[in-house]
Amino acid sequence: MKLVKKQSDLVLILLICLAGFLAVAIGAFGAHGLKKIISADLMITFETGNKYHFYHSITALFVFLMLILSEQNETSEKSNKYLRLSIWMFLTGILIFSFSLYFLAITGLKILGAITPFGGVSFLAGWLCLGLGMYYFLVPKK
Repeated sequence: MKLVKKQSDLVLILLICLAGFLAVAIGAFGAHGLKKIISADLMITFETGNKYHFYHSITALFVFLMLILSEQNETSEKSNKYLRLSIWMFLTGILIFSFSLYFLAITGLKILGAITPFGGVSFLAGWLCLGLGMYYFLVPKK
């Protein structure tokens, strides 16, 4: 049984797995390589980026599984659209929010914090899209 039927689904799952892999690798780097060379405040910043990276990687995986289920059950196209958009928003949020905090912690350049809120907005948009996607998934078609 082949679950991933579309090339775009394959790209999404590979990006989600890469995000999860990087969350672990970057977290280990922070725990073992950075703790002794950056301040406690910057370490907290780094850990915040890593926490959100993990949370949204796991959430993106969950949403991907819901998307596959939605596509197999031929539920609403709206559901599929919003679930897919949710994943992209989470991945974009990881890239902007988490990576800006990683770079801020490593370099100490406070200007990098100016783009962090855009990643947070992306996370928020992802959660809204997830809510809409689940609504259209759960509400029966008429």
